[in-house]
Amino acid sequence: MTTPAPTAPHPARPAPPGRSRSLGAVHVLHDAPLAPLTTFRLGGPATRLVTAGTDAEVIDAVREADDRGTPLLIVGGGSNLVIGDKGFDGTALRIATRGVELRGTTLELAAGEVWSDAVARSVEAGLAGIECLAGIPGSAGATPIQNVGAYGQEVSATISEVIAYDRRAGETVTLTNEECAFSYRHSRFKADPERYVVLRVRFELEDAGGLSAPLRYAETARALGVEPGDRVPLAEARETVLKLRAGKGMVLDAEDHDTWSAGSFFTNPILTEEQFTAFRARVRERLGADVEPPAYPAGEGRTKTSAAWLIDKAGYTKGYGTGPARISTKHTLALTNRGEATTEDLLALAREVVAGVREAFGITLVNEPVMVGVGL
Repeated sequence: MTTPAPTAPHPARPAPPGRSRSLGAVHVLHDAPLAPLTTFRLGGPATRLVTAGTDAEVIDAVREADDRGTPLLIVGGGSNLVIGDKGFDGTALRIATRGVELRGTTLELAAGEVWSDAVARSVEAGLAGIECLAGIPGSAGATPIQNVGAYGQEVSATISEVIAYDRRAGETVTLTNEECAFSYRHSRFKADPERYVVLRVRFELEDAGGLSAPLRYAETARALGVEPGDRVPLAEARETVLKLRAGKGMVLDAEDHDTWSAGSFFTNPILTEEQFTAFRARVRERLGADVEPPAYPAGEGRTKTSAAWLIDKAGYTKGYGTGPARISTKHTLALTNRGEATTEDLLALAREVVAGVREAFGITLVNEPVMVGVGL
């Protein structure tokens, strides 16, 4: 979960580099490395890193930063975060809250809970609705911000409420699903990143007698040997998704540089009818009259196409690159740190891909991870 706050002068707080101290359960570290807190393993240090283990500690740290006019960066699992090489001049708040509560079919998660562990628990409890989101790195609190989705499921389908600290009002609020304003990889929280800090997320799951929700993703259904719309045992759905993700380098593995990424670096473009018509013409001109690009309904008058397909057809195939930042050998949507990369290496590759796709197809790809101190 990552939410940069408004830029503001950072008040001088002299402290020797790297010195840490504890305030109760809150841990404070100055000149703190941020790269180890991200799945890219990239980025410079924060002036100050605060680790909070309870909702009250999170709120206190946010209030302190806001009262002082200090820039604030919220860090959860670090799986959707690109931090500049110069780091972050302000307070980085790492949310390390824990708590899982299951009441019937209602699952409540503290923001700091590990998302993949929460999915496993829901499957063990026999509850359907998030089983196809297995293996996604990061924290539970980040899921509503990005409206995390994969393999035919999005958290917006099961989130009932989000409990957050409203920095503008200075109070804790509960937002209903409708008030979260979810859309494709978007939400109220992402639209107004300086206002809310997610504390807890409530999900309303389904008891389907140990079966999954109806499968909506063709690749998952094929792998399970069933038809889209069918249900399968929950554990089988989760295990199949984990295998599919691992095959694309989308399950974290410290020994595999193909997983040193933010998962999908670009979102799938959603085009108007006019834009899709122009895009189709570019595809036929470049690839042949019989080639049809991927097309999926995305609401009235809109069509979603595949960013991975665009990248591949523009010439940026799996494994592309010779430097320390390259496209994954398993999936064209993942840009990876091969171990010695800098953030600038990564951004140079991303800019090359964006420019190449735009030149080939007239579509500008949009980054999915949050940029801190940098941009494409």
